[in-house]
Amino acid sequence: MRSNFVTNILLSFAWIALTGSFTFANFALGFFISFAILWLVHARKTEFRYFNTIGKIVKFFFAYLFEMIKSNLNVAFHVLNPVSKLKPGIVEVPLDAETNLEITLLANMVMLTPGTLSMDVSTDRKVLYVHSMNIKDKQAFIDEIKTRYEKPLLEILR
Repeated sequence: MRSNFVTNILLSFAWIALTGSFTFANFALGFFISFAILWLVHARKTEFRYFNTIGKIVKFFFAYLFEMIKSNLNVAFHVLNPVSKLKPGIVEVPLDAETNLEITLLANMVMLTPGTLSMDVSTDRKVLYVHSMNIKDKQAFIDEIKTRYEKPLLEILR
């Protein structure tokens, strides 16, 4: 998988050298073109992990972006609405993530979502403590973090 990614990056830089324009848009276009070329070259081989992973990353990026927009609107509503009744709290989220990278990425994604804050990880690295500004149902909150953030992240990293 790494060799395909490195090849994709090198082909993107070759595209930049051929076009003579070093901009992000040109790099992205070169990356897309080289990705398509690599996909066509490997179309008859059984190794598709790189191509599946890139698709999962793109899907996860847009799903996370949607969640951030939704959370921003929710926080703005509660800030602008003086009669909103918030129920802040700290929740223990059990972790399926095991490595430092997986736990760090999950904690940062939770922290970047407005209205939530990753506070700490237990010493045995089995629980993530998350503060939320509005917890209506504790189990639903845990399930949301696990299904929207942890599960797709682990599918990408493993």
